[in-house]
Amino acid sequence: MVTIDEALDIIYTAVTQKSTHIIPIEESIGSVSAKSYKASFDLPRFDNSAMDGYAVKIADAGKEVSVKEITYAGDSPEESFSENEAVKIMTGAPTPNGCEAIVPIEDVQSTPKGITLPSNIRPNAMIRWKGEDIKSGKTFLDANEKITAYSLALLSSQGITHIEVFRKPKVVIFSTGEELKAHYEKIEPHQLYNSNAPMFYARAKELGCDVSYISSSGDTLEGLKEAVNHAMDADLILTSGGVSVGDKDFTIQAFSELGMETLFSKVNIKPGKPTTFGKLGRCFVINLPGNPLAAMVNFEMFVKVAILKLSGTKSFYHPLVTSKMKNPYTFKAGKYAVILGGWDGDSFEPLDNQKPGMVSPLEKADGMIVTTPNISHLEKGQEVKMIPIKIDLQSDKKRDFFIK
Repeated sequence: MVTIDEALDIIYTAVTQKSTHIIPIEESIGSVSAKSYKASFDLPRFDNSAMDGYAVKIADAGKEVSVKEITYAGDSPEESFSENEAVKIMTGAPTPNGCEAIVPIEDVQSTPKGITLPSNIRPNAMIRWKGEDIKSGKTFLDANEKITAYSLALLSSQGITHIEVFRKPKVVIFSTGEELKAHYEKIEPHQLYNSNAPMFYARAKELGCDVSYISSSGDTLEGLKEAVNHAMDADLILTSGGVSVGDKDFTIQAFSELGMETLFSKVNIKPGKPTTFGKLGRCFVINLPGNPLAAMVNFEMFVKVAILKLSGTKSFYHPLVTSKMKNPYTFKAGKYAVILGGWDGDSFEPLDNQKPGMVSPLEKADGMIVTTPNISHLEKGQEVKMIPIKIDLQSDKKRDFFIK
């Protein structure tokens, strides 16, 4: 049996990113860049106006000046202008030679002969300088970064149409157990609907995987081997159930007889001790417990990390949110325990009932905290480190976000 830290270190070391391919930038959202990208030209490409206004000389502050023709965004700029002159210019238009500042339209007074400028003109005011955003040759997107909508803004600003990314991990999911039926099937009174497989499928999808599902393999060694053989073209095989010590718990045996190298077989964690991680050829294997809550906890703790490493991102470690306990909480000491709870943006509150076989707590959990064996009580207001589960955090309450 390994500790949680040891299990994570084994995953960090063993799992590597997959091969790469080149795709249009519009299709790359959620993928991970396989190489760094440098700017091929400055951004902005030329000095330009940040406002609708007038290009002026500092020496003309407070004076009446004549106005030359208007320069719009997309125009070639006026070659030059002299003192006692101003060039009307629109936002984004290139500044004319000799421009020392831009004065906004609302800050001038119209006169029969032109405009009167304000007396306090700051040098370089309202000018966006060539290269002030991105300099030519500067790396603007690093390798191993997740591509977002804002990454696409950077790529398109440099005229990049295609990007090399790591291909999405392929995950195959199946469950064991004669008592399990898919949620679209009819069940007998002695049977259960399989909630684990749809949960794993959806979570892996959320993490950016290509996911396939194999229906229940039953509880025979031959059935399990057949299911594994059908799944071996995956990057990661994920199973639940059949990893304990019951008479029909053949999952580990099936993988072992097919040649799986077991990298760890039990974890000192509550819930979910019978969690196994191994490698079968080029495919990684994680066997999770059948109890839904225990399976969910260990998916978040171990499977998520493996998927992130396969995806190529450098951000594969667990993020932490520093919070505080909303209320005092007492629990049984002696093991490394994972406690699910709700988080309101300010404090963490453990869920009232979170037994390993439950399903209902899964949707309520915003995050989880991990306690060491010597702890049995957490005080109200005590600082805790929460591992977030729901990545897209929103709020059902209007809150004051201003720093005052």
